Amino acid sequence: MKHYQRLEGMVAATFTPMDARGDINLSVIDKYADLMAESGMAGVFVCGTTGESHSLTTGERKAILAQWIKSARKRFKVIAHVGSNCQLEAMELARHAQEVEVDAFAAMAPCFFKPSSVKDLVDFFTPIAQSAPDLPFYYYNMPSMTGVSLSVPSFLIEGKKTMPNLVGTKFTHNNLMEMGECLELNNGEFEVLHGYDEILIAGLALGAVAGVGSTYNYLPAVYQNLFDAFKEGDICTARRMQQKSIEIVKIIIKYGGGVRGGKAIMNLIGVDCGRCRLPVTPFGDDEYSSLKRDLEKIGFLN
Repeated sequence: MKHYQRLEGMVAATFTPMDARGDINLSVIDKYADLMAESGMAGVFVCGTTGESHSLTTGERKAILAQWIKSARKRFKVIAHVGSNCQLEAMELARHAQEVEVDAFAAMAPCFFKPSSVKDLVDFFTPIAQSAPDLPFYYYNMPSMTGVSLSVPSFLIEGKKTMPNLVGTKFTHNNLMEMGECLELNNGEFEVLHGYDEILIAGLALGAVAGVGSTYNYLPAVYQNLFDAFKEGDICTARRMQQKSIEIVKIIIKYGGGVRGGKAIMNLIGVDCGRCRLPVTPFGDDEYSSLKRDLEKIGFLN
């Protein structure tokens, strides 16, 4: 594996722009990337949960990633999610990620036929990680979506034996005790990318220094202020920023969750991410009006 610099700060989990028919719309990504650069993102996390990866074809995922590499223009890091229920597909996506020269890649556990032990999970991921040996690899831990709740610290220890490029985990879970264990393993050998937007402050308190989130896309100032305040020891301001993010999270939950509600917010702020792909239903005009009112109440659109 080539030398790499650890992530620090905000990494936006990007939405996949789509048109009215639900086809991917690559033309939006240039403008999207400009916004991410202007917002101070350390990186973007492409084709993850927020990017609707499991609703995309392999060809679409390759095209989206290639466009992000082109649009990023080295202004921030690009991390590719290559996870799939099909190991061979994930290996193909990992090889492609290395070919287009991403900065790192990640994969979540298969969510249909699930691994029943840490060994099974290591065996599943090893050929995937080895398909892009020059790139840092992160295990994307998200039990709420995958249904896989195996020990992440054990996976990191065992996985390192067969995956030299395994550098850490994208930890999208509220099990803070386990997250803390990951951060302390082997005197901080592994990176932990905090993936739970509404409790970022807790992750920072445990020692995380980078976060990956969908709400970072449209709340960059809030999260940058949170990171800065925490670093400066201004916990009151950090807590206030966290409460601002929680207000938004409550609203997007009301409108169908982070992907559906988040895409609608992106559309409102001028980045045309379009609709979601079925079975996630498109927003109606009445819903947009209601969402705007809810956002105005908390001062988001003012």
